[in-house]
Amino acid sequence: MIARRERRTPADRVRAIVARSAGDAAASRLPDGYHRMGRVLLLRLPDELAAYDREIGRAWQHVLGVETVIARDGPIDGELRRPRVRILAGEETTTQVTEHGIRYRFDAARTMFATGNRTERQRIARLVRPGEAVADLFAGIGYFSLPIAAHAAPARLVAVEKNPEAFRFLQENLAPYASRTSIAAHLGDNREVSLPMGEFDRIILGYLPSSEPWIPRALALARPSGAWIHLHRTEETRRPLSEGATDVAQKFRAAGATIAEPVLSREVKPYGPGRRHVVADVHAIPGP
Repeated sequence: MIARRERRTPADRVRAIVARSAGDAAASRLPDGYHRMGRVLLLRLPDELAAYDREIGRAWQHVLGVETVIARDGPIDGELRRPRVRILAGEETTTQVTEHGIRYRFDAARTMFATGNRTERQRIARLVRPGEAVADLFAGIGYFSLPIAAHAAPARLVAVEKNPEAFRFLQENLAPYASRTSIAAHLGDNREVSLPMGEFDRIILGYLPSSEPWIPRALALARPSGAWIHLHRTEETRRPLSEGATDVAQKFRAAGATIAEPVLSREVKPYGPGRRHVVADVHAIPGP
């Protein structure tokens, strides 16, 4: 009986290439994980491997056939949500990802794209009911606005983004859907951009580590009869989701709102050691 040859993973093949130039010790420290975003590959590398950036980047280019390889070089930067990366191989960082027929174009070195939010992007589009007015206050390149524009039937979609680089791609990505519904994209701080108060059925607060400071702004945008507010934040993984939902409800009540239905909280993805990214669905009626 002929034994089957064990199939090597892409990371195994990269390690073999890197070992030839950088040595077995460096190759053994290479992680298995990677995020492919079209023609750009994003890695998370231990700091001690920075000296081998060129070798690692070229190895991944060879194994996966990507054009550019970048590595995370720090946390996402502030309210503009700019990634901190360094280029290991290649030059062009503008890329395109297609999910469920939706095209997301962005610059992987200058704008954020969370591959782990795929399920939540689908979910939010399913929740939007025909004829709703929706406000996406941290629109980015269109993470949630695009699925809503493509797969739901809102009467109005307003997307606000503060980062000029992300906003440029937001406009480009939304353009194919402009004939389907009323879409308005605004560049600026969502606390300062002029928006119609009291006219929205659904508001998305997609900022991490926590969107809680924007609860009053969302309530001001909500219809007097109430609105669904989707609040993103991070929590400790050991904390029950029900406790987090109770905490969110208390914060809305402290802002003067009435909670029309029990708050539902669900995990979106892991978010660093011991923490997770969660979203709370809140049906809130703003106070007087």
